[in-house]
Amino acid sequence: MELIIRMLTSGPAEVDVISIVGMPGIGKTTLAYRVYNDKSVIDHFDIRAWCTVDQERNEKKLLQKIFNQVVGLKERFSEDCIDDDVADKLRKQLFGKRYFIVLDDLWDTATWDELTRPFPELQKRSRIVLTSRIKEVALQGKRHSDPLYLRLLRPEESWELLEKRVFGEECCPDELLDVGEKIARKCDGLPLVLDLIGGVIARKEKKEALWLEVLNNMKSFIFKDEEEVMKVIQLSYDHLSDHLKPCLIYLASYPKDEYIAISDLKYVWIAEGLMKQTEMTVYVEELISSSLVLVSNERGANPSCQIHDLVHDFCSRKARNEKLFDSISSSAPSSSSSDLMPRGMTVHYDQCSPHSDGNFVLLNSEKENPYVKHLISLKVYMYNNAGLSLSYKCHLRHLRLLKRLELRDITVTDTLLNEIGMLVHLKFLNIMTEAKALPPSFSNLCNLETLIVDSVEGSYMVLSPVIWSLAKLQAVHMSCCSLFDPYINEPTVLEEDKKLEKLTILYHLHLSDLQDTEDVFKRFPNLQTLKFKIKQLSDCSEEKICFPRLDVLNELEKLRMHVSSDSVSEYTHGFPSSLKKLDLRGVSLTSDSLSRIARLPNLQKLCLTNTIIQREKEEWNMEGLTFEKLKSLKLDYMSFSEWQVTADESFPVLEELKIIDCTELIEIPESFGDIASLKSISVLGCPQLKQSVLKIKECVAEMTGEDKLEVEQYYS
Repeated sequence: MELIIRMLTSGPAEVDVISIVGMPGIGKTTLAYRVYNDKSVIDHFDIRAWCTVDQERNEKKLLQKIFNQVVGLKERFSEDCIDDDVADKLRKQLFGKRYFIVLDDLWDTATWDELTRPFPELQKRSRIVLTSRIKEVALQGKRHSDPLYLRLLRPEESWELLEKRVFGEECCPDELLDVGEKIARKCDGLPLVLDLIGGVIARKEKKEALWLEVLNNMKSFIFKDEEEVMKVIQLSYDHLSDHLKPCLIYLASYPKDEYIAISDLKYVWIAEGLMKQTEMTVYVEELISSSLVLVSNERGANPSCQIHDLVHDFCSRKARNEKLFDSISSSAPSSSSSDLMPRGMTVHYDQCSPHSDGNFVLLNSEKENPYVKHLISLKVYMYNNAGLSLSYKCHLRHLRLLKRLELRDITVTDTLLNEIGMLVHLKFLNIMTEAKALPPSFSNLCNLETLIVDSVEGSYMVLSPVIWSLAKLQAVHMSCCSLFDPYINEPTVLEEDKKLEKLTILYHLHLSDLQDTEDVFKRFPNLQTLKFKIKQLSDCSEEKICFPRLDVLNELEKLRMHVSSDSVSEYTHGFPSSLKKLDLRGVSLTSDSLSRIARLPNLQKLCLTNTIIQREKEEWNMEGLTFEKLKSLKLDYMSFSEWQVTADESFPVLEELKIIDCTELIEIPESFGDIASLKSISVLGCPQLKQSVLKIKECVAEMTGEDKLEVEQYYS
């Protein structure tokens, strides 16, 4: 709140817009209302007006509402009289004044454009606050200040809000403190829920037994007034495009609180027939913009998302009502969902349950399951004793129509693997197995597009020859895989025309340094994301590693290459010009190869781990190297003491610098403070860099007049 008040009462002389964005129920309107009525804000402005936009589509009526607040009792328009000249009259009233307008609950950019047209652009430090669930609206309205994205409350903040709601300015009695904090934690950081639950317990006697009743029946209390809670989510849902609604609903097929890798969503949605491959980025961005989907680890290596528990419940109900999918427990009675006839089912399989073996009806072909044969999607999660095999009574052969199958944390036996090979409609498969190779029956999976296999730790899976029959494959995610067994003495000869033209993602391929690997990636000509490792065999006598050619992959955007070898081998081949992200581990680079990397026209992110930079001294001289589009640079376990670089010339658009375990590096060059785009510096395990990091932060603050450089330092 203090931050917004500072933004309102100081800053540029021009009109500025402060946007407050967040999911439904997170407290956008409450925050704006408190700021609107703060005494320092009231005293600072000549005119204030509040306009709740909500679902109102009549811009003239909304402008009339603002005009009536601006003029007070004089010249006020009646509710049933709309003046065609209201915009001009409003402009005249605001002209020459320092005004503060709140536009609450704005839904689209067109309404924003219409409402702000009469606001005069004068050097009076006037301000507009808009609240919205839609990120796009906030970005459209931006002038000087960045939008403020409200987060969920932390447990201690949740308890503080709940305590104030129940006790006002008084403190909670000690005997209620423990149960009160547990209630607050169960509200999952959403102010709307905290307010509802606070209202419930405020009306009860202050007794532990009554509070425990609320704690043990939270869901029933939250949904007691279902209209109160669900309408705020329904409103956001209604504003989604029709093609996005089922995409959101399918997020409820994941367990609550699970982080979902954004890269995985594409293949789930495609398997369900909800989108085409080219639409992925747009769909994800639209859902995030709606504030119904929360992004986590946005700047990390694997961006993920999740939905709040209330949104999860909302989507689960929608899915059940529309017969898209349902969720059951393996311990539930066998008839619990027999009348639903859903297209999909999510099963929480608890092997500790006394009923789980005989009552796990979906995979038990001996049971009478009239709806099972219609299933298109099946997802099974293992709780407790994860990794154990299913009972011998469990089968998959009767699930003939399945397009999507996920058996999470369950070890699939050879028998079940062969049965999976008979499910010819499968498009998406996610399993865990101890098998050393794909079984021959997998050659039948002519529609398979996504293959995810988690192998037992320390083992790898051989893909050939079956994989070459799967012509529609788009993504292969393996914990460890090889095209053929490198320990077989006779080399495996593949036909020249064996290619997977549609494969765009390949994780984590292991190549041996004894293999003739130079042309291996010609068999995957359209790869966009590739992670592979070159591993030195124990009986290897070669001094040099045979690297595969990567410059044949003209569509490649993300690459991770890891060399695990005792020999220091220089990578001499070129990289595809299409690369946006490059992650090199254990690779030796010369000044020439570094120059080639710097010249990559699309490179935005570079990670160097245990990478040997061939040089004469202990310094890394980057003079003359310019990474034109690089936004993120990560150096991990690099061995050099001095860094010779004019940072603003070598990294003109850098936003993020990460340095991890570079214990020999004496300091980070001060010139990093001259990079106008730099947003953050993160240092881990390098205590000797503390002073240089703080010095750069101070220089940035002095030059820009604001403390804008984010610094993270961890030394333990």
